[in-house]
Amino acid sequence: METAKKSTGLFWILFLVSLVAFYFVYKVGGGYVSMVLPFNVTFLAKALDIM
Repeated sequence: METAKKSTGLFWILFLVSLVAFYFVYKVGGGYVSMVLPFNVTFLAKALDIM
């Protein structure tokens, strides 16, 4: 069987953007950081090809 190589570059970029958003939300309103965490975890999992 052949396994197709998946491109994960977009997910790495989205993960880095979500990290910037995480830092920005932390500086502005620390209590709302949990709203950004799902994006961080999801994009990291997709970039590492776990999901």
